[in-house]
Amino acid sequence: MDYKYIEQLMERYWRCETSLAEEEILRAFFSQDGVPQHLRPFAPLFCYSREEQRRQALGDDFDSRILAMTEQRPAPVKARTVTMRSRLMPLFKAAAVVAIVVTIGNAARFSAGGGSKATDDINYAGYKDTYTDPAVAYDEVESALQLVSEGISSAAAADTAAAQPLQDGGKQGSGR
Repeated sequence: MDYKYIEQLMERYWRCETSLAEEEILRAFFSQDGVPQHLRPFAPLFCYSREEQRRQALGDDFDSRILAMTEQRPAPVKARTVTMRSRLMPLFKAAAVVAIVVTIGNAARFSAGGGSKATDDINYAGYKDTYTDPAVAYDEVESALQLVSEGISSAAAADTAAAQPLQDGGKQGSGR
């Protein structure tokens, strides 16, 4: 069978040049069972409107349900108390962000060497060695470190002795 007329109508349909009567012809053609293979992909496009007309989207009780919903009173809105803290919370957040940015900026500046000028203020030429013999200097450092070690040991022993009566008293009190 020759389907040239249908193909011409399809071409005009895609260019939006068909009349309502010609579109009805296309709907009637695509709603029948004997649609050729090369035109079958277009069948749902033209059969859709007829299927939608058959299907009833809204029930009989739709109007009554909508009217019932519009007549219902909404629940009253409860007032919420606004505290000073909740009012100032955005300000606190902004201050925290500024503090973090300043801290990171200072850390970056000091790590990049743009920080303190204390290393530039030292006059290394003004210093001179007090010992000419390295062995004598080593002996002096060793004796100074020995004194520090003895001081730390005696402080630790004093702390242990001071804590001992507290532990003994706690044991006697718990045994009663």
